[in-house]
Amino acid sequence: MNFLRGVMGGQSAGPQHTEAETIQKLCDRVSSSTLLDDRRNAVRALKSLSKKYRLEVGIQAMDHLIHVLQTDRSDSEIIGYALDTLYNIISNDEEEEVEENSTRQSEDFGSQFTEIFIKQQENVTLLLSLLEEFDFHVRWPGVKLLTSLLKQLGPQVQQIILVSPMGVSRLMDLLADSREVIRNDGVLLLQALTRSNGAIQKIVAFENAFERLLDIITEEGNSDGGIVVEDCLILLQNLLKNNNSNQNFFKEGSYIQRMKPWFDVGDENSGWSAQKVTNLHVMLQLVRVLVSPTNPPGATSSCQKAMFQCGLLQQLCTILMATGVPADILTETINTVSEVIRGYQVNQDYFASVNAPSNPQRPAIVVLLMSMVNERQPFVLRCAVLYCFQCFLYKNQKGQGEIVSTLLPSTIDATGNSVSAGQLLCGGLFSTDSLSNWCAAVALAHALQENATQKEQLLRVQLATSIGNPPVSLLQQCTNILSQGSKIQTRVGLLMLLCTWLSNCPIAVTHFLHNSANVPFLTGQIAENLGEEEQLVQGLCALLLGISIYFNDNSLESYMKEKLKQLIEKRIGKENFIEKLGFISKHELYSRASQKPQPNFPSPEYMIFDHEFTKLVKELEGVITKAIYKSSEEDKKEEEVKKTLEQHDSIVTHYKNMIREQDLQLEELKQQISTLKCQNEQLQTAVTQQVSQIQQHKDQYNLLKVQLGKDNQHQGSYSDKTQVNGIQSEEVGRLREELEELKSNQELLQSQLAEKNSLIENLKSSQASPGTNEQSSATASARDSEQITELKQELATLKSQLNSQSMEITKLQTEKQELLQKTETFAKSVPVPGESEAGMATKTTDVEGRLSALLQETKELKNEIKALSEERTAIKEQLDASNSTIAILQNEKNKLEMDVTDSKKEQDDLLVLLADQDQKIFSLKNKLKELGHPVEEEDELESGDQDDEEDEDEDDGKDQGHI
Repeated sequence: MNFLRGVMGGQSAGPQHTEAETIQKLCDRVSSSTLLDDRRNAVRALKSLSKKYRLEVGIQAMDHLIHVLQTDRSDSEIIGYALDTLYNIISNDEEEEVEENSTRQSEDFGSQFTEIFIKQQENVTLLLSLLEEFDFHVRWPGVKLLTSLLKQLGPQVQQIILVSPMGVSRLMDLLADSREVIRNDGVLLLQALTRSNGAIQKIVAFENAFERLLDIITEEGNSDGGIVVEDCLILLQNLLKNNNSNQNFFKEGSYIQRMKPWFDVGDENSGWSAQKVTNLHVMLQLVRVLVSPTNPPGATSSCQKAMFQCGLLQQLCTILMATGVPADILTETINTVSEVIRGYQVNQDYFASVNAPSNPQRPAIVVLLMSMVNERQPFVLRCAVLYCFQCFLYKNQKGQGEIVSTLLPSTIDATGNSVSAGQLLCGGLFSTDSLSNWCAAVALAHALQENATQKEQLLRVQLATSIGNPPVSLLQQCTNILSQGSKIQTRVGLLMLLCTWLSNCPIAVTHFLHNSANVPFLTGQIAENLGEEEQLVQGLCALLLGISIYFNDNSLESYMKEKLKQLIEKRIGKENFIEKLGFISKHELYSRASQKPQPNFPSPEYMIFDHEFTKLVKELEGVITKAIYKSSEEDKKEEEVKKTLEQHDSIVTHYKNMIREQDLQLEELKQQISTLKCQNEQLQTAVTQQVSQIQQHKDQYNLLKVQLGKDNQHQGSYSDKTQVNGIQSEEVGRLREELEELKSNQELLQSQLAEKNSLIENLKSSQASPGTNEQSSATASARDSEQITELKQELATLKSQLNSQSMEITKLQTEKQELLQKTETFAKSVPVPGESEAGMATKTTDVEGRLSALLQETKELKNEIKALSEERTAIKEQLDASNSTIAILQNEKNKLEMDVTDSKKEQDDLLVLLADQDQKIFSLKNKLKELGHPVEEEDELESGDQDDEEDEDEDDGKDQGHI
């Protein structure tokens, strides 16, 4: 701290000698006094002196104050005094700053004291731990002190907090504090903490900051709230701006939906306070952060989708068309709507359907364009409308077609009751206001951006210049105004429109060259030695002439590519032409316009270049330079290579179509296979159910056997024997029921076998059907082989089931014999002594009756068993027939496999042919590259070739020698 003492000693207005001694004595009391009251009083006195004698207190007392924070944490009062004193030393928020030098000196003291405090990182960690105290006298001064540290040396303090355990989490707890002053100062602390630090921003976001901040904004009344709402919005901006991770988290957390109530501004008489205007302005900026063109395209489109689905875009359009909205809010709303709809078709379509609340109703686009071409409107508002129109047309071919169609003769309203967007653009294009000329030209150029169809359609537009004179085309009128020597801003706008119009459109180039005055005008402009202000116009004229050469289809004999090159060499000189062309990209306003899509200019005279036009210049400058230096022989070779590429492209297209057809056939066959598989799975399920039923019958039979064995062991009397005979008759009845179930199961198996036979017949008939190609037959053979394998498996399953059933029948026969033997044994048994002969005779008669009934049932069972055996023989015969059918299918399968082999050979020959053609195409493209001609992609070649063929058909009678 010696350097601070030196600074203090050099001050003319330093503290008096008595005050310095007082501060020293107070510091001694803080460090040496054993009584807490004495130390507390000394720290209170230092606090009262710290504002007036900031430097001396800071030099002498800082270490003692830090020691108090470490040792006296049990006393909240002394901790609060110490934190307040440190805040007064470090903070630069002095109420009375008279001289500028004293202000600078105060800021210097603040940063120096901050550097001393954070030199020991433990001091910041200690301060973070003190913020956990709930006591107001500790927490509030701690929040203010940490905020001041972040303001003085933000990056260094951020890094200390970042590596501190739970450092950010402790600060997030401030937002949940029930005391508003601490909560509000906590928001300011987090603002300073999250500034320009992506890592801390992510931690704060995942600590549920979005939920808490949105709750605070809602509690405070949204846009009608006070400065607390503004602070929360600025903190949200810090968390979301240039942070893709937090933006994605904000979208996925459904927080975009909670932004809609912000823009419910009520009726026009509700009033617009200064704070409400500020809040709405920051809210609109926050929406723009989420849909900024600098964000990744996928993230921007997902946010645009969410904003449409939750009604946020509709709410913004309501503000856009409302009355009584302040000018700056209206301007920012237009800019916000622009970026919400930019490049997203659904939002663009909705914006096209919005109508202004006027009588008669007019589309919002028309109302906005009226403001753009009205020179009495504020400059920033006109720039915002132009940006909105550009965003509406960005990657929106449907919208471009709608704008151009309003200029075509068939759609113009003859009654004149309504004004269309196209008429407003033409009116602005030819008005006396140069800014309107420039805005209208740029807006019309965006209607043609990357849209060859609309460039050709715009050639049909005719304008009535004056009464009695014939109408002239829009293209001709633009060149007429250009040659009249209007203001530079007007000429630059028209030249940008013409360059955009003629690029990638040979028909427009032909129409432009058809006017014999255009080429001499351009060469005259380029060849002259003009001042610096005119150099930009010369460069744009050179670009327009270069486009006329590069995209020339040689349909006009007097303005073929070679003749235009010779004209440049004679009148201008190739080197001079290239130098003039380079004036565009070297202009200082060119680099400024290329940075952002939004036309943001401080004043109208800076409005020279459009963002999309700078991309076009960057794309064409190199190719035009090569085209100027290219010889006629190279052009001929290039044409020949193009024709060869067209031929090869047609062959490749033919084979591509063939492959697409074969793919469709494959898909159909795959669907057929899937249906057959489903049927097979259903049959297998039925068989599984039958097997489970048979298993249940087996279990029941085994249970009956066990019960019968137990009854035999406990026979002791004749009455018991008669009871057993009764049980035997019941068992025979159950056996008969089981035989009936077995018969029904066999019938089911027979029906399934019949279905399998019908399936085999269908397969055979499908194989015999003519008209299938090689690839479908190969697929059918594979399908048949799978079906044959499955049928074999199912037949084996049926055989095993039949064998198991025959075994069960044999078991039943043996059980029946055993029952007969037991019956005979019971009949021959000796009667019990003590019974009368008459009783014995009646019992014998009963037994004989039962025996005769059992014999009759046995005969019936034998007949049923015989019938089952005959049915089994029939099933075996059917199985043999199925095996023979499988053998026939196997032979047919072999034949189909031979056909598949032949078709594969033919496909291999086709692939070899395609490979040879691809190799030829590759070599030809390499030759093109060696000749210096840029090789275009396949789709672009096709579209370009189609345009060339149409042009050649139109002008075939004129220039057959040149095509």
